[in-house]
Amino acid sequence: MSKKSLSERDICTKFITPAILKAGWDLYTQIREELSFTKGRIIVRGKLHTRGKQKRADYVLYYKSNIPIAVIEAKENNLSVGAGMQQALDYAETLDVPFVFSSNGDAFLMHDRTGLADKVEQELSLEAFPTPEELWARYCKWKGVNTPEAKNTVEMPYYDDGTGRAPRYYQVNAVNRTIEAVANGANRILLVMATSCNQCRCSPTASHSD
Repeated sequence: MSKKSLSERDICTKFITPAILKAGWDLYTQIREELSFTKGRIIVRGKLHTRGKQKRADYVLYYKSNIPIAVIEAKENNLSVGAGMQQALDYAETLDVPFVFSSNGDAFLMHDRTGLADKVEQELSLEAFPTPEELWARYCKWKGVNTPEAKNTVEMPYYDDGTGRAPRYYQVNAVNRTIEAVANGANRILLVMATSCNQCRCSPTASHSD
């Protein structure tokens, strides 16, 4: 069967996932496929309202369960290796993720959003996908997390209350940015977020001071 006749999911199963696993990423703790992270924007027209298209990434890679660091967008093989890059960049900006990949099963196009790489974009073979340790080292440099103590603080997992509920993506962004600021020695931090959410069950008039 020709690779160009394969569906996008077949490209993921036969080429992209094996390449990620070969690079050392753990299938159960570091790789999430077809991850929906927004329900879509509510669009109001007069008395009617509809919900826009939800955002769903083909892959989100995590160094730790609470630290997303890469997004991968897959496309069919009859498209170019970078055909999914613009979509992946949009997802990466929303998730506050620095490393962005597009693939059609032939190779990966990598985009580095940190501003620290020699090349912002470069094509990688399937065998050259970065390891978790490689991307984590670059992530820490980007965030200014340079000491062992700071890295231990940032890598600390979230408290799990056993209910199976997970923070929404914007809550993860806020918490991780706060922890990184603490790890880097910040003495004063202002965290502003909407209340009356399902996660913390605040009242609409509640305010958080910590």
